[in-house]
Amino acid sequence: MLFDLRGRGRRRTVQVIYLSLALLMGGGLVLFGIGGGTNGGLFDAINGGGSGSGTSVDAVYKQQLDKLEKRTQTNPRDAAAFAGLAKLHFQNAGTGENFNQTQQAYTGKGLQELRVASTSWQRYLALDPPKTDADAANVMANAYGPAGLKQYDKAVQALEFVIADGKESAALYAQLAILAAGANQTRKSDLSEKKAIALAPKDQRKQLKSDIDLQKSQLTATQAGQSGSG
Repeated sequence: MLFDLRGRGRRRTVQVIYLSLALLMGGGLVLFGIGGGTNGGLFDAINGGGSGSGTSVDAVYKQQLDKLEKRTQTNPRDAAAFAGLAKLHFQNAGTGENFNQTQQAYTGKGLQELRVASTSWQRYLALDPPKTDADAANVMANAYGPAGLKQYDKAVQALEFVIADGKESAALYAQLAILAAGANQTRKSDLSEKKAIALAPKDQRKQLKSDIDLQKSQLTATQAGQSGSG
């Protein structure tokens, strides 16, 4: 066991940290209903919850896509609509032929959906909304992460919006430390790691540091290998 899980509060803290790290490295596949052959995740949220009508994911996607695109065409400054499109395309990237269930990885079509999500997100940011949509920022941190587009500078920016929304935690700072390492933002990575450790329970800090450093080293080694082969 990596952690002593005795104690209800401690167990919950460790679960949050590991869920968050798994979310980062796996692209949020479980939390957002991706890759599981279900209609859960953001589609339920966008559609007002599971209706039990038997509507297919594809039909829901097209319905919501049409609605949001019409909103942006009618009002190109509808920031909420662009945020909705980013979340919608992210969700769709993990369904059907967009996601390889066996390999647990995005296909070419899935990555293209993530690129479209990115376009919507960047349009959203360009409108400079007074309060950033933290849910959209959260999914884009995953879209830009190791399992997705591997655009770590943009992943860092998105995750910082989440943290700025008041969702400060050891888990989020651990994610930020790893993503910042991928973006070659060494100082930010080191400061985020220190923050994550400071927010973690005292008896878990050593293990958390070890886990973060391992993820950082694996990510940078993978990048170095890709750069060398290119």
